[in-house]
Amino acid sequence: MLELAFDARRGSFHLQVECRFASEWTVVFGPSGAGKSTLLRMLAGLELSESSQPQLARVSLDSRLLTDSAQGFRLKPGHRQTTMVAQQSALFPHMSVAANVAYGLGSLDGASRSARVQEMLQLVNAHNLIDRRPRDLSGGEAQRIALARALAPKPRLLLLDEPFSALDGAASDALLARLQDWTSKHRVQTVIATHDATDALATAAEVALLRAGRLAALGPAAEVLAAERQRLQNRLAGQ
Repeated sequence: MLELAFDARRGSFHLQVECRFASEWTVVFGPSGAGKSTLLRMLAGLELSESSQPQLARVSLDSRLLTDSAQGFRLKPGHRQTTMVAQQSALFPHMSVAANVAYGLGSLDGASRSARVQEMLQLVNAHNLIDRRPRDLSGGEAQRIALARALAPKPRLLLLDEPFSALDGAASDALLARLQDWTSKHRVQTVIATHDATDALATAAEVALLRAGRLAALGPAAEVLAAERQRLQNRLAGQ
């Protein structure tokens, strides 16, 4: 279970959210500017510098405290067992695909590291890209490699910010299904931020609906996104 409480301002934007994500797969849904990316960055500990000055930032995972700004407490990133895939893939340009995926696997021996890289590339259907450099990848390929790199350490908490935006619908759906199976098998709590309701409806996810930095609803996708699903159905029907 992931518990979070944020009360933070970024210029004129005010994020004020306190809730529990009980499901192992939670979709943070909302329009652009709702605060989805800020929420994920706060969870990842990337918005907690002194210049940001959050009024409140508290995160715990399975009752283990990760962040508590009131106590000046934050686990070092290496101890957080948290990885994040942002909208931009941010691959290391001087490294091959294999080296990018292996980057966080320093604790494994060479054979185990190589096997893990192969496993992750198979999962994201990118095993044929293993020797390429980031400059030779398409946008969708780069997103696959960024996801493989985030999964390789087998984190306890996985944060995904619009991770399939460069993939077409069929490729996105297939990767989403494989990813959900993998995270369920390895008990990785996953939070995915998206403005695409199909990412939530296709996986029967728990959905946190954000509007203007506030939590408008939290619950099963079929309930929280009922109006959005009807809108999509009307659109497909040409109404």
